[in-house]
Amino acid sequence: MTIYVLLVVSAGNLFAQCAMCRASVETNINEDGIGFAEKLNTGILYLFAMPYLLAVVIGYFWYKKSGERRRLEEEAASRRRRLAGL
Repeated sequence: MTIYVLLVVSAGNLFAQCAMCRASVETNINEDGIGFAEKLNTGILYLFAMPYLLAVVIGYFWYKKSGERRRLEEEAASRRRRLAGL
């Protein structure tokens, strides 16, 4: 768990450029300067993180929905037991 936290915290310091992106940055470094490379790195990290974030959000709602379903089933079983006791 702590490894994941460290990776998320230090994600801003990573250089996430593939070979093609690095070549593009090197050819444009004279025109735009370092700002282009930083923006490209941020975009790559953003694209890298989105699937994981989406999976976490879907998992959270799935967990909440299953808990709600479990609670409703328990209430129904409790009502059946009360009715059976009458």
